[in-house]
Amino acid sequence: MNRKKFLSSLVVAGAAVPGLAYSIPHESDDNPAPILPKYLRPGDTIGITCPAGCITEEEIQPARLQLLQWGFTVQVGHTVGKKDFTFGGTDEERARDFQAMLDDPKIKAIMCARGGYGFVRIIDRLDFTRFAAKPKWIIGFSDVTVLHSHLNRNYGIASIHSKMCNSFPGNWSKADPVQIETILSIKQALMGEKLKYPIAIHPQNKPGRAEGVLVGGNLKTIETLAGSRSDLRTTNKILFVEDTGEYLYSIDRMFWNLKRTGKLNHLAGLIVGGFKVKPDEPGEEFGRTVQQIVLEKVEDYNYPVCFDFPVGHQRNNFALKCGVRHRLVVSHDEVLLKEV
Repeated sequence: MNRKKFLSSLVVAGAAVPGLAYSIPHESDDNPAPILPKYLRPGDTIGITCPAGCITEEEIQPARLQLLQWGFTVQVGHTVGKKDFTFGGTDEERARDFQAMLDDPKIKAIMCARGGYGFVRIIDRLDFTRFAAKPKWIIGFSDVTVLHSHLNRNYGIASIHSKMCNSFPGNWSKADPVQIETILSIKQALMGEKLKYPIAIHPQNKPGRAEGVLVGGNLKTIETLAGSRSDLRTTNKILFVEDTGEYLYSIDRMFWNLKRTGKLNHLAGLIVGGFKVKPDEPGEEFGRTVQQIVLEKVEDYNYPVCFDFPVGHQRNNFALKCGVRHRLVVSHDEVLLKEV
């Protein structure tokens, strides 16, 4: 990716959009009108909690201090600093802490402290009644894909796929430009700015234009949600995927899952983000690249596909608004994703 071009092209256009009234989408409705939580203003409170992996109070301080500098108030949840083996507290503790933040009217957004694993263990314990009546932004990625998918499937409520507390730089003055811009994109998303992401052209992109609600996240997590109450609907939507620590054969299997479950059939467009691939064992080489794996699965479809989008388990992981309408343009001259 042309980093300089990308960073210089990150632009803001448009003003905040007020939150819409809550309604439960009909079971057969794949594309209800997106429901946007209210965007934040200085003085609003952001809660920090651990629905999955554990993190210490010291480790969240860079994020907490940056949120305060942006003018927000921060409320640290009871699970920060707790540890139940790899989890940020027991299932009961994590569910109780998250539920309290969902229900607290003073909290206007919830930032998940880190990913790891664990959200699927508590998602069915959560009661979204009050949250659905007055939605708030929920922020995170990786394991938080469980929540992004659950909200989109059951409520049509938008959320923010982005870095979390464990990715904020400890020393802002020494952070590189990509770190700074990715963290700033969280603030821009929270405050209602419409972000426009031009990225470098990849030679294996499939050209085309698409418009639809943006959904997606971690590919492995999306696969594991198939058939559940949190299963992601993709008809007429722009799907983005990313993953880390997987072998090429496993990535191939996950894309076969998307194809065989119909998730690739009626997409508006496909965005392939960062994939950190485990090297094959000697003598067990899979013999295909990520791009070849993807193109094989979508060869029968005419929608646009772009590769190397700056989202995933990497430094250039920019904020994306799940559940919000976007336009994707993929041509030989440009690749552009923007909120509409």
